[in-house]
Amino acid sequence: MIDIRNLRKRFGAQEVLKGVSFTAQTGDVVSLIGASGSGKSTLLRCMNMLEVPDSGQVLIAGEEVALKTNRHGQTVLADPPQVDRMRTRLGMVFQSFNLWPHMTVLENLIEVPIRVLRQPRGEAIALAEALLAKVGMAEKRHSYPAFLSGGQQQRVAIARALATRPSVMLFDEPTSALDPELVGEVLKVIRDLAQDGCTMVLVTHEMAFARDVSSKVMFLHQGCIEEAGTARQVFENPGSERCRQFVNAQFCRA
Repeated sequence: MIDIRNLRKRFGAQEVLKGVSFTAQTGDVVSLIGASGSGKSTLLRCMNMLEVPDSGQVLIAGEEVALKTNRHGQTVLADPPQVDRMRTRLGMVFQSFNLWPHMTVLENLIEVPIRVLRQPRGEAIALAEALLAKVGMAEKRHSYPAFLSGGQQQRVAIARALATRPSVMLFDEPTSALDPELVGEVLKVIRDLAQDGCTMVLVTHEMAFARDVSSKVMFLHQGCIEEAGTARQVFENPGSERCRQFVNAQFCRA
């Protein structure tokens, strides 16, 4: 479903990704873990071209994102309409919710299906209401984001990402902006999606959660995949000493 090959990305003098490669099959839940600044979020953003990699390949369901080099020597998108189309296969959930504040919860969910995917309004509303029920937010469908808690906003954001019927869900630290008492309600929704067989790539600092739901875990360190394997391998018997130290420190902190 996702095939990342030798991805490199630099911001100025800092090389953030140093030849990262991995694959995710249908139904996989891949957790990206590591210290802040290790390249996790940049890797996720390169998957849907919110950041354009300097080199390497990104393939979604077998289709490669077309890149080219411009006259300044920079790597840019070769076919922006292709990226727009491919992004509908990738549901993205950010740290900060990113809901449209001037729209109700229901309007947030139906905007893209109607305007971009050209779904009939009735069909889009029916799917939106089903998704809101799935994440426990049906009773808030006519509320505005400002009147929701952080956990409620993030659950709406997950439902909105699902409204395009994506092949893969991408989560960029979906609980990092939440108060501790609200984290559990968002993790429950993600756990339910995993149990339903949803393909996901998740950047998270919730180690216990990653251990419980992931089919694959990748530990990033200084822009490289330092350790990769099943959740049991990475959390219980990592070969990398850096990974061992990171995991032990995270669980001791918890």
